[in-house]
Amino acid sequence: MLKKSLKSQAALEFLTTYGWAFLVILIMIGTLAYFGILSPGKILPNRCNVGPEFECLDFQISVTDNAFKMRLKNNVGEPIAVQSITLDSETATKYACSTPPSNPTAWKSGEILDLAWTGCNSAATGMAAGEKGKVLVKMRYYAVQSGSNYAREVNAEVFSTVV
Repeated sequence: MLKKSLKSQAALEFLTTYGWAFLVILIMIGTLAYFGILSPGKILPNRCNVGPEFECLDFQISVTDNAFKMRLKNNVGEPIAVQSITLDSETATKYACSTPPSNPTAWKSGEILDLAWTGCNSAATGMAAGEKGKVLVKMRYYAVQSGSNYAREVNAEVFSTVV
């Protein structure tokens, strides 16, 4: 009878030790999450993904100036005209700007263009300075030689630290 009680006491001590270790691990993970160390948005790098037609050279999302800026290079191989450029976000409130840049009508091949939007609703979409923000860009363009009947569309995604 004494042997059976010693075996059960050893099993109980074994489970208790692992229970305490599990509890300490949960507290550590909770502490790391609370202080934002486990936030993947802070770990991910800034990026600008555009199709092969364009090269994204620089970008900025600003909540202090309420502006969005992009520097793009035309890699289409021929002059193009841009019909429209629209901005969006993945949030409930659509990312929009009151003053868009003028659409280039003869954007030469290899030419670099600075596009700047002002009067943007960055704060309304939940963007805050120092945090990561994402802006979706949709550009509709056509080759000047072909004409507007042969328009194409390219989507871009800018994921950057908001300034």
